[in-house]
Order: sequence, then structure tokens, then C-alpha cells
Amino acid sequence: MKSTKNSYWDTIIEPQTSTFNWGLKEVWQKKYLLWLFIKRDITVQFKQTIFGMGWYFISPVFSMLIYMVVFGRIANIPTDDIPQPVFYLSGICLWEYFSTCLSAVSSTFQSNANLYGKVYFPRLIMPLSQIFGKLFRFSLQMSTFVIIYLYFVFRGVHLCPNWYLLLFPLVILGLQGIALGLGLIISSLTTKYRDLTNFFGTFVSLWMYATPIVYPLSYVTNPTLQKLMVYNPITSLIETFKYGAYGAGIFSWENLAYSFACMFVLLFIGLILFNRKQKFFIDTI
Repeated sequence: MKSTKNSYWDTIIEPQTSTFNWGLKEVWQKKYLLWLFIKRDITVQFKQTIFGMGWYFISPVFSMLIYMVVFGRIANIPTDDIPQPVFYLSGICLWEYFSTCLSAVSSTFQSNANLYGKVYFPRLIMPLSQIFGKLFRFSLQMSTFVIIYLYFVFRGVHLCPNWYLLLFPLVILGLQGIALGLGLIISSLTTKYRDLTNFFGTFVSLWMYATPIVYPLSYVTNPTLQKLMVYNPITSLIETFKYGAYGAGIFSWENLAYSFACMFVLLFIGLILFNRKQKFFIDTI
């Protein structure tokens, strides 16, 4: 008598029919794949390079020197009595992390179209791997900031770090959330309208100058203009870190809460659009 074996499936791939079914549980189950993509992105960046990880140190220092000449010497913009290298480098490190995350997430569909078309995996893993993978570069750049910061401290420069520096993880979380949410929105829109990529690229470049990176928020004396700048959700995140690191800047719990409110809204809209577009983006790219 033949024995019958019950066949079963341990993985079932079904179309996403619900707008709010974002597959977060599946992403958690495939977290090993997330780690694999993170390691791949880090490794690829060092292949066939002369300086390797050295570029991560050279890039912010070079930008810092340019800012010191252009904005510090020529434009003569004050830095709240903070040494220019410390002031500029803090903003550069935070903004570069945000902008690189935003750029990587916004090109998720285009950059990984071949991989998406060959094998199934939770699509959200790819943009998440970009967000977490860029932390490695950010940590190296922040180590440069810490070295220069300690150099001025040992020289007797009066910097006033305070307990608000403990909010640094929240600052990073806010930058990650805004980059992920806005990046998902951009990637979803550019699957059909390719020319929007150029628009968003220009928008991000100009966005930096609407953020207190090369100047302190206190430098903007016009109350109306300063209020408009606070509507930029990145502003309060940058100012929170600066206030905690050297006691200068404008910190407000209300402004920080506003930034996180914007983050949640962008994430909500981004996940909905991403969930809708991932069903048929292969046909449009």
C-alpha cells in the first residue's frame, strides 16, 4: 500500500490587495536578506578605489574647507561664535547622510529593476538596506567631526555640550524617516514620469541652502523668514544636534515634534504609494 505524503508550502507569494498591507512582517522574517544587501553595498563601494574608506574622510573635510573660504571668509557669515571647522562639519555630516539616503531610496526602482524582475523578495528591504547601509559611511564621517571637536576642546575653546546631546539618536531617526518616506514617494512617482528625477535632484540641492548648514538659524533675523525656515523639517533636527553639541543654536521641543510629525506623514504616504507601484513597476520601467 502506497503511503501518501501531504505536501505543504512554507512560503506563499500572493498579490497585495490591501493598501495598508506593507509586508512589514515579511521584512522582519527576511532580515538576514536585509543584512546581506547592507554588506553588499558597503563592499561594492570600496572595489577598484585608490583610497578606499579614505574618501569618507576626505569628502567632508574638503567640503568644510570650501565652506570656510566661501561662506566664512568671502561671505563673512557668522557661526554663533563656534569655530568654523566644528560648525560646518557638523552640518555637513548630517546633511550628507540625509541627502545620500534620500538619493539612494528615490532611485530604488530604477537601480534594482533587474534584481526585482528576477527573484521575489520583500521590495521594502531594498530601500531599508540603503538607509541602514549609509550608517557606516556616516559613522566614519562623524568620527572626523569628533576628532576636530576634541582638538578645539583641548585647545581651550569654550564649547558647551549638554544633555540635549542625548537626543542624537532621535535626530538620526528623524533624518532616516524623512529620507525613507520622501524617497519612497519620489521613487513611486518617477517610475512613470522619468523627467521628475531631474526636478527632485535640483530640489534637494537647493534644499540644503534652506537648511541651517552653512549659517546658524539665529543669523536669519527676519521673524517671518525664520518661521518659514522652521517649517523645513530638517531644520529643527540640525539645530537640535548643534544645540546639544556646543550649546549654540535654537532648540524647541515644539519644532522637534513638528519634524517627527512630518516624518510620520511622509512615511505613511510613501509606504502607500510604494505598495501600489510595486505591483506593476516592472512593466513601466
